[in-house]
Amino acid sequence: MSERSQQQTGRIAAHDSAFLRACRREPVPHTPVWFMRQAGRSLPEYRKVREGIAMLDSCMRPDLVTEITLQPVRRHNVDAAIFFSDIVVPLKAVGIDLDIKPGVGPVVAEPVRTRADLERLRPLDASDVPYVTEAVRQLTGELGATPLIGFAGAPFTLASYLIEGGPSRTYENTKAMMYGDPELWADLVDRLAGITAAFLDVQIRAGVSAVQLFDSWAGALAPAEYRNFVMPASAKVFDAVAHHGVPRIHFGVGTGELLGLMGEAGADVVGVDWRVPLDEAVRRVGPGKALQGNLDPAVLFAGRSAVEMKAQEVLDAASGLEGHVFNLGHGVMPNTDPDALTRLVEYVHERTAR
Repeated sequence: MSERSQQQTGRIAAHDSAFLRACRREPVPHTPVWFMRQAGRSLPEYRKVREGIAMLDSCMRPDLVTEITLQPVRRHNVDAAIFFSDIVVPLKAVGIDLDIKPGVGPVVAEPVRTRADLERLRPLDASDVPYVTEAVRQLTGELGATPLIGFAGAPFTLASYLIEGGPSRTYENTKAMMYGDPELWADLVDRLAGITAAFLDVQIRAGVSAVQLFDSWAGALAPAEYRNFVMPASAKVFDAVAHHGVPRIHFGVGTGELLGLMGEAGADVVGVDWRVPLDEAVRRVGPGKALQGNLDPAVLFAGRSAVEMKAQEVLDAASGLEGHVFNLGHGVMPNTDPDALTRLVEYVHERTAR
């Protein structure tokens, strides 16, 4: 069978998977499970294959991306794979001078704070990220019936990295631009929305079955700020890829007060962190959306009985939902015991088998 035929066969099989059915709010054989950051530092095989290779370099090598993405699928029997990359990859691809420093995160050499700085952000083309297309095609051939989730950083979170020059606790420069120069801010996030949409489009055209937009730092915003300064750009991203027909997931941290607005932005599935129970989250989001979440990642350090008790609380809160994808309320922590994740997948599958 040719590579193209394998991809097509895999797409057809993945279409009927528990994960995609849950995203579409259809009946499922069991509650599907995947974990944000399931491909990463919690796995010894990941640390071994990444040894001596910088993060951004690993994101640009299709062989490594394929291997790292597959590792948690093999180990944990999760219901979906998440494409291994980083939210700053498209920024690097369009020429922004940045690096991911261990223990710090993305660091931008020259922050974007003026209109002249904005001109350094050119549109993204598929030819800028050929390694993404190649890796997705390799993965869809390998994964078969297991769906592959593509992802990108949302405009607000990317803007905050560009403006602050790196991670921030206060977002003082970001909010200074939002309030002090709203026209520049609007132009910046609009341009980032175009880059993000193009990055997701590349992944979808190459074969991913769903996409997730990470707005990691949106929890720093009040609802009015989100609606006025952020939601239009996020909506532009979702609108730009809507015609592909793949499920679109929207996730942020500390976004309990924003859940309804995040759903309005255009997502089919709204990710919920661990701070809001899912039965309350569905009230805030409203009808017509599936939910994803939302076990506290720290619970995985508490022992098997505690993990199962808290996982059951999540399942109970989700019992009335039209569609539920079990996940953590944020990413897997680096020191998490991988066996705890494997047991959690088994528990959710067994408890929800229909």
